[in-house]
Amino acid sequence: MTTRPTAVAGTFYPADPAELAATVDTMLAAAPATEPATEPLDAAAYVVPHAGYRWSGPTAARVYRELRDHTGPFERAVVLGPAHRVALRGAAVPTDTAWASPLGPIDIDLEGARLLVDRGLAVAADEPHAPEHSIEVQVPFLLRVHLPKMLPVLVGPGDPAATAALLSAVAGPGTVVICSTDLSHYLSEDEAHRRDAATAAAIGDLAPERIGDGDACGRHALRGLLTWARQQALRVDRLALATSADTGGPKDSVVGYPAFRLSE
Repeated sequence: MTTRPTAVAGTFYPADPAELAATVDTMLAAAPATEPATEPLDAAAYVVPHAGYRWSGPTAARVYRELRDHTGPFERAVVLGPAHRVALRGAAVPTDTAWASPLGPIDIDLEGARLLVDRGLAVAADEPHAPEHSIEVQVPFLLRVHLPKMLPVLVGPGDPAATAALLSAVAGPGTVVICSTDLSHYLSEDEAHRRDAATAAAIGDLAPERIGDGDACGRHALRGLLTWARQQALRVDRLALATSADTGGPKDSVVGYPAFRLSE
């Protein structure tokens, strides 16, 4: 039994447990409530950002507040993300039994990971996961909304249909799919708004072929998610579309942050 240590605690989010819990809870409390407030939602998947909490946390909180208040019951999150630091083709799942966080560990769904490996839909490799932040930054949010188990899947270049097949193998009752991606990078605020609006339209239309290489750092996972969602005839709702300028960053070089729900 092995536990993956944190890679970005203290940089992307607070390393102190009390500070981290308070930070996440404050962002969840500040996120607008989804209407209607008393009915459960039939969410199958979400798109969330993965930058430092200082910048993208309020956008991510839109998704996690909804998960906390209006969906479920979910027992597991399948979290797709890009590999920023280690070259990867196709998909990779970890062999670790848990991932550490300042709030305590989150269990890894090894049964789901083995299923994907056995079907040739992913490889078992801890190396791409070890330094990666795109999935790790979701862990404190997952724990604070009472989702204690996840299946982390890093997705590199490959056929979107393969990622769609992967999702078909592990999605279903009790599981929520989370696609972790930021949108455009380092454009002016006006340019980012135009580019991200086009990307948001592609997401809304379930059109993976319209997600360009510069549109999202998690484009490979996102294209696969949209391919799967189109096969499932899911509906898309935009919860938020923001940039780092909205949380105090410079307006001449921004990063875009998405929050979308995909539901039946």
